[in-house]
Amino acid sequence: MSLTNPLTSLLTQHPFIVLDGALATELETRGCQITDSLWSANVLINQPEIIRQVHLDYFRAGAQCAITASYQASIEGFARRGLNTEQAQALIARSVTLAIEARTEFLREQPTAPRPLVAGSVGPYGAFLADGSEYRGDYSLTPEAFIDFHRPRITQLLAAGADLLACETQPSFAEIQALCQLIQEFPEARAWFSVTLKDAQHLSDGTPLATVANFLATQPQVVALGINCIALTETTAALAHLHRLTALPLVVYPNSGETYDATSKTWHQGGTHCQQLSDYLPDWLAVGARLIGGCCRTSPTDIQALAQQQSALTNRQ
Repeated sequence: MSLTNPLTSLLTQHPFIVLDGALATELETRGCQITDSLWSANVLINQPEIIRQVHLDYFRAGAQCAITASYQASIEGFARRGLNTEQAQALIARSVTLAIEARTEFLREQPTAPRPLVAGSVGPYGAFLADGSEYRGDYSLTPEAFIDFHRPRITQLLAAGADLLACETQPSFAEIQALCQLIQEFPEARAWFSVTLKDAQHLSDGTPLATVANFLATQPQVVALGINCIALTETTAALAHLHRLTALPLVVYPNSGETYDATSKTWHQGGTHCQQLSDYLPDWLAVGARLIGGCCRTSPTDIQALAQQQSALTNRQ
């Protein structure tokens, strides 16, 4: 893995990097069963070729970074399915190789395209709990316990060739601190952190975003900071606040604005959904967003619209 920031080349060439959109939503659309505690990681076991195809479709739509299907993949989670440690490790590594295989196919189709990145998804401990607590942060472990939980996954993601880590949907400041301590065990690794929110100025667990930003500013392996899996309408105010707090490039990949039911593990529409990711792009760029994509309930069509706007802006430079 390069010792340099893996984002630098793309950020030099473009006003922002286009991230991919929802993985689980696309898998569900294609007939996969994800309404269980493993969520999209369940498909790693049974239908990995569909994950590869979704990654490829996002690359074809213009995504410059794929986020792996490891958000809810953990040794403990797979153990609940009767898989041993070696099998679980292999599945976590598979999440990276599937994205790399999709990238190889995409570059075969479009050999002049910039090489997309593969970001290894590191979901929070709350995702393993599968009770919606990644949107609340109301769980507590010791730093050592957080580290022991996350170490096997991060080890496999990096060993399999992820370009960087996406420590995403993070609701807990204690967990963020533990993850940063863990990442120091992998000095060549780089990571972005994206969080869920209580409101525009606070992490889901109530920690002021100023506290989070000040801490991450001391972590040289952290290459971007932002928000994900919050409603579109809540994004701009939070990004504007973060922009005042950090010099890091900002990340934003919201969901479509629907509400998640942790009991049924389904999303529900609330009100009229008419705005798209691309509608928010001018506001996001104005407040420092440089990595932009979609989370739950977004699609390759949404990412294609962002990529078209990126192309237009790049051509004006």
